[in-house]
Amino acid sequence: MFTGIIEDLGTIKSLNREGGNLHITVQSSITNELKIDQSVAHNGVCLTVVGIEGDTYTVTAIQETLDKTNLALLTQNEDVNIERAMKLGDRLDGHIVQGHVDQTAICIDKKDENGSWIFTFEYDRSLNNITIEKGSITINGVSLTVVHSQLNSFSVAIIPYTFNHTTFKSLNIGDTINLEFDVIGKYVKRLNDLRN
Repeated sequence: MFTGIIEDLGTIKSLNREGGNLHITVQSSITNELKIDQSVAHNGVCLTVVGIEGDTYTVTAIQETLDKTNLALLTQNEDVNIERAMKLGDRLDGHIVQGHVDQTAICIDKKDENGSWIFTFEYDRSLNNITIEKGSITINGVSLTVVHSQLNSFSVAIIPYTFNHTTFKSLNIGDTINLEFDVIGKYVKRLNDLRN
């Protein structure tokens, strides 16, 4: 379980394919606090630490994860948003994030709003995921609030701190991002679908 509050920007040091798996080695300032078997979210994708060496650690993404997220698009020296699993008793500063990406989306607009930014994303509506204005959404692991919601697109406002301390600073129109829709909203939608 995560909160969507990013702890660090990790840098991809190597990407190694082994069959359908991708071993991702990340350099991070929190590596010395990690241990093998620990869950860490990378751009919102929960992965298990399988190796630690110096200031780098390695996680493995299976083919299903690569098919449903943007991890297959990672490149060496690219930054990723990193968050360790929350501890019981911690404040929940963002919202409840599972680290289970529902689908990807494409950035279709990026506007400078006099010190803040409005990003707009378009996603495949056929998967039946929804957003609502003022509802929670997780983009590449970052807990955010939806400011505009359409049938297959939505916008979020990014404050300068979030912009400068996450991968939003390098996100451009046409880029693919990971989406995790609000878990409470997913349960409410599912219950409503079952009633109808």
